[in-house]
Amino acid sequence: MRESSTPKIGILSVQGDFAAHAAMLRRLGVDSVEVRTADDLIGCDALILPGGESSTQLQFLKEEGLFDSIKQFAKRGGGIFGTCAGAILMAKDVQNPVQQSLGVLDITVTRNAYGRQMASDIFFGESKLSDAPLEMVFIRAPIIQRVGTGIKTLAEFEGKPALVQKGKVLAATFHPELTTDSTVHEHFLKMIAA
Repeated sequence: MRESSTPKIGILSVQGDFAAHAAMLRRLGVDSVEVRTADDLIGCDALILPGGESSTQLQFLKEEGLFDSIKQFAKRGGGIFGTCAGAILMAKDVQNPVQQSLGVLDITVTRNAYGRQMASDIFFGESKLSDAPLEMVFIRAPIIQRVGTGIKTLAEFEGKPALVQKGKVLAATFHPELTTDSTVHEHFLKMIAA
């Protein structure tokens, strides 16, 4: 973390709901920078990988040299938060279909696992972040089928992990940025400040 009390947070700004993450951070008094190249990542304390289409984002990461840069960023201890497609990109193992990923979090995910009936559904569930129910927006969401050693499950949906963390790496199968509930983003900011 930089000496400044305000972290520099990058948001992968290629495709998907990156603007909603930026708006949520602004509500919390934190500015963000758009990341489209490896140079944009320099100096960032943390990176958000937004929802969208994981295979499209993966192709972009490779074309722009960001794939290896993000892996190195994670190895150096940079905070990473992935939502929906971002969680897929972070997973060690991706199924349905099999897809290459960054592998920065030891989880197995199944893409689009809830099917079309989850297209725009909102649910409320318990989490370890707050006593109040956590609002979860699922859009063609992946399911986390397996979590590796040392990974904490912070929230579940239908008996499956929906929000998981290890160290400064956080993944959600839902879209907290599409709600008015800032609980998950507040947790992310505390996590990267620790």
